Amino acid sequence: MNTESNKRTDRDREEELNALPADVRARKETYDWIQCLIVALIICVILFIFFIRIIDVSGTSMNPTLLNGDKMLVSDLFYRPKAGDVVVFKTDNYDPDKALVKRIIATEGQEINIDFENGIVYVNGDPIQEDYINELTNTKLDFIGPQTVPEGCVFVMGDNRNASTDSRKKEIGMVDERMILGRVYCVIFPLTELGWVE
Repeated sequence: MNTESNKRTDRDREEELNALPADVRARKETYDWIQCLIVALIICVILFIFFIRIIDVSGTSMNPTLLNGDKMLVSDLFYRPKAGDVVVFKTDNYDPDKALVKRIIATEGQEINIDFENGIVYVNGDPIQEDYINELTNTKLDFIGPQTVPEGCVFVMGDNRNASTDSRKKEIGMVDERMILGRVYCVIFPLTELGWVE
């Protein structure tokens, strides 16, 4: 019943539009397009103000995944932290005015340990596959393991392991999930680096 009524309404509108003079019809169609564009623009502005950020990479701690000067698209919309995600976060104890970008290695309840001699990272006793790193993890910083990630926290490291200040450093340590600004989804600039971040 409603479908038939909707079809009739659409047909009536189309007939009314066709009955209008050509110049009036053209103005109405132009107005409809402008209205659609304005609505789309408003939605984009709301998304970028509240849910999506463009953040610059500063430094080399995420090489080769992210390079110094890359512009990243970051969002926290419906985001729940999980191992392997690249995230942007802030910390109270280490340069609180600066946002840091690192990869989540372990989440709450997981045990993290690192064999610095062989450069292998273990989560819950199992070595993790790390195709994304620049080199093996040989720099200890302040890390003493094994450690269990507390509730509501994550353990993060840079992909450029021996040139990254991350959860191995006591000033950063376990990162509170509430300090995560969002997940890095893609690089949007420079165009030579354009692509999804995995």
